[in-house]
Amino acid sequence: MHPLAQRIVAFGAARVSGLSAPSALGLIPALTLLAMLGPVGAGVLGTVLPAFGYLPAAGLSTLSFDPIIALFDWPGLTAAVRLSATTGLVATSLSLGIVTLTLAGWHGTRPFRMLERLLSPLLSVPHAATAFGLAFLVAPSGWLSRLASPLTGWDRPPDLLIVQDRWGLTLTAGMVAKEVPFLLLMTLSALGQADAPRRMRVAQALGYGRITGWLKTVFPAVYAQIRLPVYVVLAYSMSVVDVAIILGPSTPPSLSVQIVQWMSDPDLSRRLTAAAAALLQGALVFAALALWRAMEFVVARLGCLWVERGNRGVADPVLRPLGLVLGLLSALAILAGLLGLAVWSFAGFWAFPDAMPQELSFRNWNRYLPGILTASGTTALIAILATGLALVLVLGCLESEYRSGRGLTQRGLWLIYLPLLVPQTAFLPGLQTLLLSLGADKALWAVVLVHLVFVLPYVFLSLGDPWRAWDRRNGTVAAVLGASFWGVMWRVRLPMLLRPIVTTAAVAFAVSVGQYLPTLLVGGGRVQTLTTEAVALASGGDRRAIGVYAVAQTLAVLLPFILALSLPAIIWRNRRGLHG
Repeated sequence: MHPLAQRIVAFGAARVSGLSAPSALGLIPALTLLAMLGPVGAGVLGTVLPAFGYLPAAGLSTLSFDPIIALFDWPGLTAAVRLSATTGLVATSLSLGIVTLTLAGWHGTRPFRMLERLLSPLLSVPHAATAFGLAFLVAPSGWLSRLASPLTGWDRPPDLLIVQDRWGLTLTAGMVAKEVPFLLLMTLSALGQADAPRRMRVAQALGYGRITGWLKTVFPAVYAQIRLPVYVVLAYSMSVVDVAIILGPSTPPSLSVQIVQWMSDPDLSRRLTAAAAALLQGALVFAALALWRAMEFVVARLGCLWVERGNRGVADPVLRPLGLVLGLLSALAILAGLLGLAVWSFAGFWAFPDAMPQELSFRNWNRYLPGILTASGTTALIAILATGLALVLVLGCLESEYRSGRGLTQRGLWLIYLPLLVPQTAFLPGLQTLLLSLGADKALWAVVLVHLVFVLPYVFLSLGDPWRAWDRRNGTVAAVLGASFWGVMWRVRLPMLLRPIVTTAAVAFAVSVGQYLPTLLVGGGRVQTLTTEAVALASGGDRRAIGVYAVAQTLAVLLPFILALSLPAIIWRNRRGLHG
């Protein structure tokens, strides 16, 4: 480089490092941690005290073990604990297995690229809509039974308990269908750091089959990167509420659903039992995480022995098509379920075993439109506020990290994932109790703040890598030309990162729209969103109403993603390099 150019670059770098950022910028990381972890800590405290009989709002100011005794006296406890544990462990294992087989057998191929294009729409579908769609597919009077009736001769729905079965099989299937796209996205992100192509070339040069070579050389490096997302799937699958209400058994329900029922009971003593159950739920999840961690060591040891044996992959011809079938099946379950919801939302009279209704009209939409508009307005307001706050906080944290030169540590990554690892049912009941004692329950701002707890981690994880990958030399050039701190931020960096920012905003919006339990508990049942209204309809069994609300909920999530794809191309239509 020419000496003059070197001096200019050095001057620009010095100017960038010397630009005076607002003094409040250094406070944003602490404020973000407070917003993300403060409600979790307060909620856990608000759960522990009532679990031991201390609830001044109910006139109980002495500690006792009565709530814990009442919990263990509940006849359905064993079944509820078993259901929660098996659902979480089996759903996580199956999801990870499907993702692993699909990637090992098909990554880089044309079928996989087709599946990859479906990731964004699959991820954007809310859990409740996925559960309703699956229920409409596999129920005895569902679409699959109707389509199979010419072959089976059914003229009435078969007498089978499929949805809400006592073993939670349909609940597990619903969680697998929804978590496979999430883990697939996380694994694809990790592949870039695992040097997968070089590892596979070495494995194939040694004579290993595609799947065996991938499992022996790539999977260990990839799993180290996706361990925390796998833990999140395990914790969420064990404590999910909305999907369990729709697909899980009700006599008894899963432990998380029972906690919500006790929290909604007008008898205040039930709240104490709910607090004790919430502690048990938290202990159960962390015990499952510890078991999973222990199994990692066992599998790692067995994997080393497997590698040493030198097996070249005799099962690859069977495993490869199996991986593709399972991956496509999980995607098709969501897409077909959404199609079924859409048909039901327009359906008139639809007798069994007809494959399609006799009439399609807008009658159902006209009937429920006023309620949908009201719920949509509340949903959008909460999501916009939570998304805006999350973006401001995360952008401030990332800029503070950039200027300090300190990258994200493993400890920091754990802190980001912590709100997703702690079961919602373990701290939200306590947070509701605290807000109730402060007179802040049913407040919209409280719902926004609790949504922020769950939105912030996803914003961090979505925006962190693009922000850190930005070429700092662009800022150096702007500084040489006299740009201030805000000039570099607003006129250079943010415009160049517009696409990842609006995509992250769409992700945050979707996360907020899908929040059921935080809205229900912190809102005291008074804050009505599309998700709470849709899940409330589950007990009624009106498929047309459920179809209308579930489709509206899905559209509320898809529209921001469409905007995120369109805005950069529209705004930067005369700058091709800024389209993506």
